[in-house]
Amino acid sequence: MSVRDEREPLDARTTSLYDYALFRHGIEPEGPVPRRGYPLPDGAPPERGRKGLTWEEEQVETIAALTPLLADPDPVRAAEAVHRRVSELAVSLPNVLAHTARLTPADEGAARRTARRLTRTGTDAAAVGVGIALLIRLGEPEDVPCLQALGTLRGLGSAATAALDPLDRQAAALLVLRSRDRSELLAPLVGVIATGDPEAVRAALLAVPGEPRALLFARRIAEAADLHGLLRARPVDPELLALTGRLLHRMSRDVGHRAEILDYLPATNVYAYFVGYADRLPPTPELHELLLAVALDLHSGPAALLNWRTHRREALLGGLERLLAGPAWAQGPDAPSGGEGTAPAAERRRADWIRRTGHKPFAGTAAPGSHPRWEVVVVHDAVDSNSVETRFLVDGRPLLPALFANGPGGSPESLLDSGDLRAGEQPREVRLAEAGCTEGCCGALYVTIRRDGAEVVWGDWRGATGATPPEYRFDAAAYDAELERAERDHSWCWTARTTARLISAGLRERPELLGRWDLRRSWVSTDWRDPDTTVLQLAFTPPGTTESLYFEWHLPDDGRPAAEQAAAALARIEAGDPKEFTRLSGGSRELAESLGYSWPP
Repeated sequence: MSVRDEREPLDARTTSLYDYALFRHGIEPEGPVPRRGYPLPDGAPPERGRKGLTWEEEQVETIAALTPLLADPDPVRAAEAVHRRVSELAVSLPNVLAHTARLTPADEGAARRTARRLTRTGTDAAAVGVGIALLIRLGEPEDVPCLQALGTLRGLGSAATAALDPLDRQAAALLVLRSRDRSELLAPLVGVIATGDPEAVRAALLAVPGEPRALLFARRIAEAADLHGLLRARPVDPELLALTGRLLHRMSRDVGHRAEILDYLPATNVYAYFVGYADRLPPTPELHELLLAVALDLHSGPAALLNWRTHRREALLGGLERLLAGPAWAQGPDAPSGGEGTAPAAERRRADWIRRTGHKPFAGTAAPGSHPRWEVVVVHDAVDSNSVETRFLVDGRPLLPALFANGPGGSPESLLDSGDLRAGEQPREVRLAEAGCTEGCCGALYVTIRRDGAEVVWGDWRGATGATPPEYRFDAAAYDAELERAERDHSWCWTARTTARLISAGLRERPELLGRWDLRRSWVSTDWRDPDTTVLQLAFTPPGTTESLYFEWHLPDDGRPAAEQAAAALARIEAGDPKEFTRLSGGSRELAESLGYSWPP
């Protein structure tokens, strides 16, 4: 990025946004960009909007207005016309960016010249946004410095990043890290990358904390630091290999958004380095956990959808299986220091997870037949020890991440314990996945399951984030057998989660336990922050009202078998009103106060 020599204030009325961005960069060349970007010279972009137009209508109008202007071979005249027309349309900056990105100009050369004129000389955020959005498709390497500068301004960062991605992944990644890292834990790494010194970059990369907020931008960290290049230069560096595994696993998680691993261009090569030299890693429980987690990603996670060479993924899984079956690794997690009763909780959970999970990514599969092969894999994520998802494989490839980008598969309690996946003569619609935010925000994936003679049919899909999925027809006998196996396999479950499942089953079988107190089961699971604690949330709706209160009961694992703990909990519910021994956690404040309950802090 070039830097202006002058430091005097700029006149917002005559200065282009590009010059203004260079000016701001020149004031603090190595400093972090404010979280939302530098403020525009004339303040925040106007919150434009035209009442009465739907999103689709506004998009049609915007594209119709801009398309003929972009065909003008004179970029100066075209840019001036775009400035005027965008102002007349009064479309908000985010909408201008979104609508223009869908525009397909007839003369790409003329549109590219106009885009460059807009980005380099434009003084209005919306008009400059049109230029950036055009460069997402039409940009060339010479546009990188301008996009880097404009991306630091408020409202333009995401579009500039999208335009930079196909041109210079490292520049795009640095822009993201500079402007979106709220933790500021990555600032030292970003500063060192500018020096171009590989050894300094390696040292700064290894100094990045392992906590989740530091690895939130795992793909961008790998791209900015050129992790692939570092591995090529130092393939047997155990510290770099361990960090590589953590970054790959973090990229493979698809909680609430498309898994980043699918957009990491050198992913297959980086996996090959990690697995190929994993024997250089010390056989610690932490790294055993990491290797197993990466194996699960390769077996049934989004990483399985990468563009692998024939049998390459299977070879990597075979390599991990042989390594973990070796004497150094096989004995590692079985005996946490201090014994089962006194070892720290994290150590005990890790050892338990490794024992329960070790077989999952290496289980053999049957050879393909006349029907697609359907498999169910329940995965308890080692990193987020309360997160459990149900995965489906069709002919060895994960189904859900290919169809729904906004969240992982549903819990086994909702899909397996409920019996919803069983196929009957009557079609049943089943929610397979929900967005990490909520279904009401970013949707959910539904399929209709029915039995058709000797086949089980998955069809009538709803909510897919891409093209409408095809209808799948599975051999009914094989489907039923696999579903029965998955329903019996509770190896994913730990004590507190088993307690939760047994309590939930008991409440389903005996609805009168809660019904006599006007209570119903809201959810029963384990505490997000403490996976060794079972949590019941009960909903209370008094007769004659539609308002509800929610009560929670936290039951820490006391060391007894799960069946005994669940039986004791059900007995206490049977003995008296649960509202007397649970804690109010939410609902209608007005209702709570009218009934004499103190509102929780």
